[in-house]
Amino acid sequence: MYAVVRTGGKQYKVAVNDVIRVETLPGEQGDTVVLGEVLLVDGDGGVKVGTALQGTQVDGVIVRQLRDKKVLVFKKQRRKNYRRKHGHRQNLTELKITGIHPSVGV
Repeated sequence: MYAVVRTGGKQYKVAVNDVIRVETLPGEQGDTVVLGEVLLVDGDGGVKVGTALQGTQVDGVIVRQLRDKKVLVFKKQRRKNYRRKHGHRQNLTELKITGIHPSVGV
């Protein structure tokens, strides 16, 4: 069984025991997280999409809070003495998916 969930403005295909990196979620290591915005579930009863998923949730445990690798942004305009260097490191949360709980109607 797998599901597609949306968190942090992105969509992730998850199954039980998967470890995924998502944008920062509040909580400490070992805390339980419930992802309520489920877009699709594929399981024993077939594929369920849309309003059939009301009440469906995906549970996970926070493995760790971390920061991604640095991304450098460099802008330059030749012959204009214009150079700008900017760096960015994204905060991430590593989640281990512990369960996919379809709603009663699924």
